[in-house]
Amino acid sequence: MRGAAGRRSLREDLERWGAGAVLFLDMANIRYLTGFSGSDGALVVSGTADLLLVDGRYTTQARGQADGLEVREYRDKVEGIASALSEGGWGSVAFESWGMTFEFYEKLRGRLPGLDLRPLGDDLRRLRAVKDDEEIACLKEAARISREALLQTLPLLRPGTEERVLAAELEYRLRLLGAEDVSFPTIVASGPNAALPHARPGERRIGEGDAVIVDYGAVVKGYRADETRTFFVGDAGRELKDVYEVVREAQETGIAAVKAGVSCRYVDDVVREYIVSRGWGSYFTHGTGHGVGLEVHEYPRLGPLSEAVLEEGMVVTVEPGVYLPGRGGVRIEDMVLVGKDGARILTRSPKG
Repeated sequence: MRGAAGRRSLREDLERWGAGAVLFLDMANIRYLTGFSGSDGALVVSGTADLLLVDGRYTTQARGQADGLEVREYRDKVEGIASALSEGGWGSVAFESWGMTFEFYEKLRGRLPGLDLRPLGDDLRRLRAVKDDEEIACLKEAARISREALLQTLPLLRPGTEERVLAAELEYRLRLLGAEDVSFPTIVASGPNAALPHARPGERRIGEGDAVIVDYGAVVKGYRADETRTFFVGDAGRELKDVYEVVREAQETGIAAVKAGVSCRYVDDVVREYIVSRGWGSYFTHGTGHGVGLEVHEYPRLGPLSEAVLEEGMVVTVEPGVYLPGRGGVRIEDMVLVGKDGARILTRSPKG
């Protein structure tokens, strides 16, 4: 449900929200609804018309990408949005609760004193949650490129290679194979650094017996792959080998639980309970997964506090991890497509 179809669907919700229009500032949502891939702008979707607002850097690009939309150029963003909303004559306009700073809200409200600006949360977070065939194809291609890049980089996974060199080579291979970007700064964490879930690759050289976590992904037409693999360089010892098997089995249990109609909290529960049953529960310190698409972290979240329910066509990660401070860690992550009867794994890079 992208582009014009997505905007049509939004119009059906305006009455339920009690709003005459919706203002979008989140650039991932704007790309999803218009095709415009610039880094700044605003979109107004109303019951009768849609308006894309950009500054002079993006006017030509927006008119080329956002086919069928009125594109208006502004010099000052707040003034441009205020003018468009004032012209619409709506008593209430909804917006993404996470997409507007308080300072921006105050400035906009000051220019539109009679307008009710109404924040929306999960209703808009769910906007991109279910992927269509074109989106799924992009994610599959991003996963394919990711796998090939990793395979080409693995010969460098040996004692003496710096973490940052391995990360740079992997990112180079991703782009060489056709990725338009990397999904996020690549993580390569070795030895004790592997106990840090979001470690940054540095000058540390990979050593004999290290566990090495590699978290990476390619971007294709804006859609982001996300996968993590953990490798052992030489003999990592009995403890880390046991942790690896626990994480691998927990992930398999989680993936087996994924299907339409299942709560995200349930998937997290079965993964967490398995790790707890094997004695490593206190070392699993994050949620089990998240949605992925135009952003690497999207609705829904698979965690102990999640209220979301999986739907057919969602793409989520399943990524348990166990982290032992000072010693190392293991995380294994795959993207899976939610189906009526189960999950289909999209990421096929080698494990271990």
